[in-house]
Amino acid sequence: GLYHDDMEINIPGFWFATWYDVSISPNLALYNHVRANAKDASVRDNQYLVIAPTLHCAYKRAQENTIVGELSVGDARLNYDEQIYGWFDLWLKGDTNDFKSKTPKVQYYTMGSNQWNAADTWPPKESKLQTYYLHSGGTANSLYGDGSLSLNKPSTDEKPDTFTYDPMNPVPSYGGNVCCTGNAVRGGAFDQQGMETRNDILVYTTDVLEKGIEMTGFIESTLYLSSDVKDTDLTIKLIDVHPDGSAYNLDETIQRVRYREGYDQEVFMENGKVYKVDLTPMATSNFFKAGHRIRIEVSSSNFPRFARNLNTGGNNYDEKVGVVATNTIHHSATYPSNVKLPILQQ
Repeated sequence: GLYHDDMEINIPGFWFATWYDVSISPNLALYNHVRANAKDASVRDNQYLVIAPTLHCAYKRAQENTIVGELSVGDARLNYDEQIYGWFDLWLKGDTNDFKSKTPKVQYYTMGSNQWNAADTWPPKESKLQTYYLHSGGTANSLYGDGSLSLNKPSTDEKPDTFTYDPMNPVPSYGGNVCCTGNAVRGGAFDQQGMETRNDILVYTTDVLEKGIEMTGFIESTLYLSSDVKDTDLTIKLIDVHPDGSAYNLDETIQRVRYREGYDQEVFMENGKVYKVDLTPMATSNFFKAGHRIRIEVSSSNFPRFARNLNTGGNNYDEKVGVVATNTIHHSATYPSNVKLPILQQ
């Protein structure tokens, strides 16, 4: 349901979330909000969280070989019944038991290493944001372009990347974080290589990792956009690229540009002017093994998971005809488009 920050949550909570659920980032943000802002200290101190590597509400369907979409994430089973019964016995029956002493505040599953981990907070205190910058020679379009992602800040003269977004030919949703869509979108992790042959997807990839990296926490992203339309969308998808080239999605996000300054006001673009756009945070826990690469895709649609922006500046829901947008992503010293990745410090 819809939650507002001024609503009081005044009971202890045992939260269950999944990496491929439609609302994973908002759920984690709300968990943190209650831990920080509940008026009663006993409520703040009795919030527990489990994050499983499955689809919406499917945490108890994990198996010895758990498949999410088309990717195996290993043995993701957990003693759910024991923990849930212990929780209810503690709070509903008033039993004195060992739930609090045995149960971490946060239990989360790290894909890639395929193991359960525990922390006192989300994200874990050891997780620190590192800024990765977008680079290219001006042709990051598709898997075959020259886009790259690195810790190096961009130079002053880097050429931007331009793509055409036609709302009559949007990028199709392929896997991802979904719920309750029937057969419209099949959720989970799928190899994105076929999707990445489209020229309306910009692809930015790190060099091959010499050693493994665990990414655990919220992912923040900032893009600098210019366009020839009043309004459009920006999308980002986070990808784990395997040594054989297969590219599995971890999370995805979108921002309607007219709401870049807040959802209480519409601010339209002027043709050619560059705008800073902060996208809604993503979240994951994934171990990128040595030999893998980290990738992001940037586009303007992910349909039908997200409604298409017809680029008109109108309501969209009562319109039939869209406008083709020419969208440009800038990445330079002046416009340093980037993603902040939560790297676990070992």
